[in-house]
Amino acid sequence: MLGTWGKSAGASWLAIFAAVAFVRADLASSEFRFDRDTFAFANQTVFEYHQGHASLRKSSGTKKDAYNRHCFVMSRTAAQFKKFARFDPRSAPLDDASLAARVRDVTRQPAWSQALPENQRIVFPGYKDLKEMSKARREVVQLSIGHGWPSYFRISNARMMFQDGAGYQEKTHGHLNAALARGELFVAFLTTYPRFSINHSVLVYKLKSSSPNPGIDRYLVYDPNHPESPRELMWSAHDRAFSYQKDWDFVGGFVRVYQVYGKPLQ
Repeated sequence: MLGTWGKSAGASWLAIFAAVAFVRADLASSEFRFDRDTFAFANQTVFEYHQGHASLRKSSGTKKDAYNRHCFVMSRTAAQFKKFARFDPRSAPLDDASLAARVRDVTRQPAWSQALPENQRIVFPGYKDLKEMSKARREVVQLSIGHGWPSYFRISNARMMFQDGAGYQEKTHGHLNAALARGELFVAFLTTYPRFSINHSVLVYKLKSSSPNPGIDRYLVYDPNHPESPRELMWSAHDRAFSYQKDWDFVGGFVRVYQVYGKPLQ
């Protein structure tokens, strides 16, 4: 009797342990990770920068094959791959034409749609993640994710002229936190219009767990200009404003944030 009970209890504990391990593994795979879910190549800037200040590039320093003006496309596509694609490193890689077709299949999915279940996702064999594939097949990926120039003519870009107040930024801050709380990603348009010290798109993927300053929220960001490490976006409740970290391509400080690809025509 006791032996039977002991075996049953042991089996129950094993089942519970297995279930917990499965949930943890599933959560780990569903989280956006910078070292896995971003592109290995950079979006190159049109201008040359010195301590965040832009100047025209010298003609001799401009490459004919420069990959620039793709920050919106890269931010959107990183989110689409996270929601609609999966990788199978144990299988043989596709040829260039087949790989290009599958990349386009991913980018044709509405970015605001719900993530697909694993068994319905578009499969990319031969690689463990987007970072590895975009490094090994850079040119194919770059040519297949879409053109950058249509980003300049997005209807929603007009918000920077008509919805530039602190009230709209507070609403955006609320939408950002709500999206991250649901486990979603948030593609953001950053601008300082009318100054244009930044006119850029990034992917916000995580609210940092703690901040030493009350009223300050800090977010981890994938910036297509910086494939080497995450950047930081900050919200100040006191200032009712966002700010973006200083880097070689931005002086740092105040930015306006607008969500893009969160719904049709956004």
